[in-house]
Amino acid sequence: MSNSQQFGRSFGWLSCLMTALVFAMPGQASARVELGAPAGKADAVVGCMYPLTGRAASYGRDSIGGIKVALADLDAELGAQAPKLRVLVEDDRSKASFAQRIAHDFVKRDGVRFLCGIVSSGVAQAVTRVAKDQRVLLIGTDHASSRLTMEDFHPYYFRLSNDTYTSMAAGARYLADLQKKYGWKRLAFLGSDYDYGHVSWRDLKSSLDRLGVRYEVAGEYWSKLYEADYSAYITEIEATRADIAVVGLWGGDFVTFLKQATSSGLHTKMRIANFDTGGNYEVLTSLGQHAPSGLILSARHHNNWPDTARNRKFVADFHRAEGRYPNYTAEGAYSGIMAIGRALAQAGKNANVDQLARTLEGLRLALPEDPEGFTSTIDPVLHQVVQAQAIGEVVPDDRFAPAQVMLGNWTVYRAEDLLPPPELIQQRRSSRRISPVVQPPPRRSSP
Repeated sequence: MSNSQQFGRSFGWLSCLMTALVFAMPGQASARVELGAPAGKADAVVGCMYPLTGRAASYGRDSIGGIKVALADLDAELGAQAPKLRVLVEDDRSKASFAQRIAHDFVKRDGVRFLCGIVSSGVAQAVTRVAKDQRVLLIGTDHASSRLTMEDFHPYYFRLSNDTYTSMAAGARYLADLQKKYGWKRLAFLGSDYDYGHVSWRDLKSSLDRLGVRYEVAGEYWSKLYEADYSAYITEIEATRADIAVVGLWGGDFVTFLKQATSSGLHTKMRIANFDTGGNYEVLTSLGQHAPSGLILSARHHNNWPDTARNRKFVADFHRAEGRYPNYTAEGAYSGIMAIGRALAQAGKNANVDQLARTLEGLRLALPEDPEGFTSTIDPVLHQVVQAQAIGEVVPDDRFAPAQVMLGNWTVYRAEDLLPPPELIQQRRSSRRISPVVQPPPRRSSP
């Protein structure tokens, strides 16, 4: 049986077990999504939280698509050993208190053995406390704040996508190489004014300092999540006369910023970089045929990198199931479900939470994001997946329509070079114990 036929057979079985799925307009409620084994026949219930309405709804929709592909792949790869997973998905509305209530309901009402998902780092911080208190595993598939594996670390949290430290460590290496070529000196930063933005900036600066890069902070700026108008920020960034502007925005926020920055001509004054989410398929589609020059972008998964059989299969299977190409959130959700399935297969379907946690520590997973010859591993100290990262430039490429451009001219950084040093992990975990409240920097400051 071909891979295509095998996927179609598995996916058809899963579709028969899926409840009606409703994606509402922003502001309206979204129905629960149920995937996989029916109630009463599952080896484990997984409760996932994603935004299914509002500005970030596409991230939730693509995560569901990634989960479908993962369930089919587990069935195809493990056969009779594949655990029967029942996956429930609720709309967290990108709100921390709302997600906490969902997480409690998942545990108390639905008897989940795993919590999973979550796009916003602020929401994840709230839900990880529920996982710790209830002794339920939380498998993070998208949110990226490195605080969750350092200051807020606990035994029941694991993350299956690159975090801010990984992305910014790769970004720092790229900037170091760029400085050697062109001698840039001044750096500006714009980020969302919550944990993700502030930790991204901290991770980038600490990585630059560790590499010995000499630079001047031309300005740092903080916008609210789901900002509609970035014109004031763009004007201030332009006035700094920075050589490079690093942008720590994601999703629709980065798309909105990029359109406004292009209209104002900011990209002609300085290079614009986004090392964590900027190369998302959603962003590339928004650029049309004429992308602004000088963009430096990356993301947690790329449809055209690595050019391996596994990545090509994942992208093709997703497109076959959903009728579109995936954002990076799809591969994150796929990775999370694959980790859950593989851990249950190894530890035993009746393994308790501590046995499963020990199995996840050091678990090796072949994932679409892995370049040839490399296998993703969950670091036992951080509970963070360890992966390579590719940073690229925008090039014409219409193989993934409606996008007319993709990333190319790749610079790839080895996974082992992107891990935080042990002394930094210890320092950040110790600082959390000593001073649990960290005051954020001012909303805007410019030297």
